[in-house]
Amino acid sequence: QVQLVESGGGLVQAGGSLRLSCAASGRTFNSVAMGWFRQAPGKEREFVAGVYWNNGNTYYADSLKGRFTLSGDNAKNTVYLQMNSLKPEDTAVYYCAVSKRWPKYDYWGQGTQVTVSS
Repeated sequence: QVQLVESGGGLVQAGGSLRLSCAASGRTFNSVAMGWFRQAPGKEREFVAGVYWNNGNTYYADSLKGRFTLSGDNAKNTVYLQMNSLKPEDTAVYYCAVSKRWPKYDYWGQGTQVTVSS
């Protein structure tokens, strides 16, 4: 199985920045992609950003392009999410995930809370 450890969440003021990190361990040898999702209170979980390891292509939710940047290290099964110009509507639990059966994400972290105050 795959275990994921996330860190970097917290409370920030609007306009501030955070960098989330996620390291996957365990049976990661067939990892196809890693990504970030988020879920705000009362809303559905939504895709934030991801990286497809074979070609290094990154993908973003259209509404987040320009503010959020994903980077990663395939050899270390690690991804980061740099979040800039944060808005209160970015408040959510952010989850890291691993895909072994693209495009399905099979494994999920525990989530890290990001709260943006106005």
